[in-house]
Amino acid sequence: MIDFLKAYKNYDPAAKSYLEIFLLYPGPRAIFFHRIAHALYNIRLYFIARFIADISRSSTGIEIHPGAKLGRRLVIDHGVGCVIGETAEVGDDCILFHGVTLGGLKFDPVKRHPTVGNRVLIGAGAKVLGPIKIGDDARIGANAVVMKEVSPGGIIVAPQSIEIEKKH
Repeated sequence: MIDFLKAYKNYDPAAKSYLEIFLLYPGPRAIFFHRIAHALYNIRLYFIARFIADISRSSTGIEIHPGAKLGRRLVIDHGVGCVIGETAEVGDDCILFHGVTLGGLKFDPVKRHPTVGNRVLIGAGAKVLGPIKIGDDARIGANAVVMKEVSPGGIIVAPQSIEIEKKH
């Protein structure tokens, strides 16, 4: 838990204390609630898990399905309007800005949401849709709509939604 709060403190120069981050930032609260809901979901207590997720959404404005798998030290900056679907997977040390959607394109009971690698940054309002993979260290610009895989280190610039080769 402390490394999670340190990630926020290192990321946000406006954060004055760990207590402030834990109690007043919507991202950490949503992730805290999600960890509880996810544990309940994994033992098939679906209704209670969804109930906790609903309380979290109501208090934070961030909707995370209890089935989603979230990595360590995920930072959801500002967060309001974020939606993370049931089969989404997010790696370690990622940053999601407000309005990000990790959504599906189907209603079938299959893997239908994105898998996001480690150290990925997804800009405000971006929509990442379908069972695609976003590679480690990728960057997705604000308001991009991404429906194709992004290679590791790839950069998507909005609104064109094209991949640009990263220069080394």
